[in-house]
Amino acid sequence: MSQLTSRNWILIQQRLTPYLFLLPALVLLGLTVFWPALQAFYLSFTSYEDISQPPQWIGFANFLRLWKDAVFWKTLENTFLYLVGVVPILVITPLGLAILVNQKLRGVSWFRAAYYTPVVISMVVAGIAWKWLYAENGLLNQLLKSLGIFPEGIPWLTSPDKILGIVPISLASVMAVTIWKGLGYYMVIYLAGLQSIPADVYEAAAIDGSDGIRKHWDITIPLMKPYLALVAVISAISATKVFEEVYIMTQGGPLDSSKTIVYYLYEQAFSNLEISYACTIGLILFLIILGLSVLRLTFNQPGGDSLV
Repeated sequence: MSQLTSRNWILIQQRLTPYLFLLPALVLLGLTVFWPALQAFYLSFTSYEDISQPPQWIGFANFLRLWKDAVFWKTLENTFLYLVGVVPILVITPLGLAILVNQKLRGVSWFRAAYYTPVVISMVVAGIAWKWLYAENGLLNQLLKSLGIFPEGIPWLTSPDKILGIVPISLASVMAVTIWKGLGYYMVIYLAGLQSIPADVYEAAAIDGSDGIRKHWDITIPLMKPYLALVAVISAISATKVFEEVYIMTQGGPLDSSKTIVYYLYEQAFSNLEISYACTIGLILFLIILGLSVLRLTFNQPGGDSLV
């Protein structure tokens, strides 16, 4: 009987040990992530304009205000345009770069480092540098003037005019920085996937007549589908949460043409001190990102294309 009891105790210890190792991280996450998230959820149903006073429960008033807020819908539209404009390029272009730097060529490691360099540069530094490039007398406008293409230059960050009547020039200029920063990061993800494909597969395909560019259409793209899905969802979530580029380069202007939902949240919370209203915007943003995360999890279901 005592042996049975001791054996059960050992089994219980073995089952509890992993959770004991996870407990410190769980406590840390609870204090820094879960508890603040619950507080933000509660504040979205309150009025908390005066931080010296306790929040007052107002129900769905903030959500009704959000529904009638034209600026919020404008930022939501800008965020959607950002998503549509950035994600397809960040899904397709890095794959082409990864295929190029996956070749066995002399000095190819230098090309890999060059493409990855923008990733390690601070967004603050990159934003200031690109803001200088986009300036009225910046390098890009000087180049356009010297070529005689646009004698007066282009107001990259100061014009609310839209390209083809769809994307504001200021927003498209910020998109270009996001793409420039993200190419190397997603290239590395694709490069890991390409190096996991056995060379025998390409050799067998070459015997069947699939060679050159066609082998990538027949072999590379089908086998890289899980990585394509991963990059698509990660880049979509990142584009939805874009903030640093907007804050450094345009601060949402001109005329809210480059203002995204995260920047609007920041503006309401720290410029207007509308804490409760900012929490309401954050809740909507959470639901959008949750939807993208659920989409990502669908690709990890058993029987589907999955990385794991």
